[in-house]
Amino acid sequence: MRHRLLAAVAAACLSAAASIGMAQAAGATRGVSDSEITIGTYTDLSGVTAMWGVNNSNAIRMVFDEINAKGGINGRKIHYIVEDNQYNVPRSVQAANKLINRDNVFLLLANDGTPMNNAVLPEQLEKGVPNMFPLTSARSMYEPYNRLKFGLYASYYDQMRAGVKQVLEHENVKAPCALWQDTDFGRDVMAGVYAQLKAMNVKLVAEASHKPTDTDFTASVARMRDAKCDFVFVASIVRDTNLIISVARKGGWKVPMMGSAATYDVNVADVPGNANEGFRAMTPALYVYPDDPRPDIQVFMKAYKSQFGHEPNWAAELGYSAAHLLADGLQRAGNNLTLDSFIAGMESIKDYHDMFGAPPVSFGPGIRVGSQKSYMVTVHNGRWVPVTKEPIGY
Repeated sequence: MRHRLLAAVAAACLSAAASIGMAQAAGATRGVSDSEITIGTYTDLSGVTAMWGVNNSNAIRMVFDEINAKGGINGRKIHYIVEDNQYNVPRSVQAANKLINRDNVFLLLANDGTPMNNAVLPEQLEKGVPNMFPLTSARSMYEPYNRLKFGLYASYYDQMRAGVKQVLEHENVKAPCALWQDTDFGRDVMAGVYAQLKAMNVKLVAEASHKPTDTDFTASVARMRDAKCDFVFVASIVRDTNLIISVARKGGWKVPMMGSAATYDVNVADVPGNANEGFRAMTPALYVYPDDPRPDIQVFMKAYKSQFGHEPNWAAELGYSAAHLLADGLQRAGNNLTLDSFIAGMESIKDYHDMFGAPPVSFGPGIRVGSQKSYMVTVHNGRWVPVTKEPIGY
């Protein structure tokens, strides 16, 4: 009888302990402990956009290492995990699954690629994992509204609407045309072009699409030239942009062209022989060259080159700003870091200025993109230089 009573008491204690453990687990915040915050990124480390993914994640890690060396954020150090998606949708889904379900990340930061983010987001949001400042300017990164989605700067749509408006209002363009990549990214860029042309009662004279793997643009460029286009809007990235411009210039056709921030890369500006002179882009933030004399910029440039062996590109600057902005939101969340306190912390950020001169960033209840304005820039003597002194909208 006594043994049965002791067994019953022990069982009751185990049951109570299990209940308490389950309650604690239910009340715990994923990816957050008393000493650590786990943050993940899937990005391109070895694919066609590795120049973006590697530099971006390097700069983010540099910021987190600096924060950890100072004791972390509200007493918690950041555990940062980066997975290679090779700019590939299946690899992204696989990497995100690991980060979310095995590594139990608190949030995902700077995930690379429009179709990759679009494929991952449904499960990610269902699991309650915020998607912070993805390395894409697609509108789907903050539309439709979801409290877990935060975009950093102006979308491709906003960039191109502002750029098309600027071109049509200030230049004698009568026959605009477009060359665009047939992807989620390309269609998002073109949505901005179409919308602004419609708003100004202007139509494209000709357009042509291409796959991201295409390397021969002879027929597409010839079609634009035959249509007597006097301005070409391109929805392309780096490699296809360079190929399109090269085909046009080699054929003696110097029609002005403009792309989105996806074309805003030193590998477009510094093509040998100033081959891309005059090409324009819309960018939500300006690239700061390594010879910029400002002390804070020089500290960043030297630290980055010392740690990674090469100078940072624009993607690195974006990563550096994104990591600092995220850290600000985490700091504002306070000592009791939960999903709700983090969102409240992010929503309290107003007129945040990074050190590179980007437009001020603000969030709030219902506001999930930090800025909707962009600069127009152009290639001149192998460098990007601003055309508009201030960021513009539409």
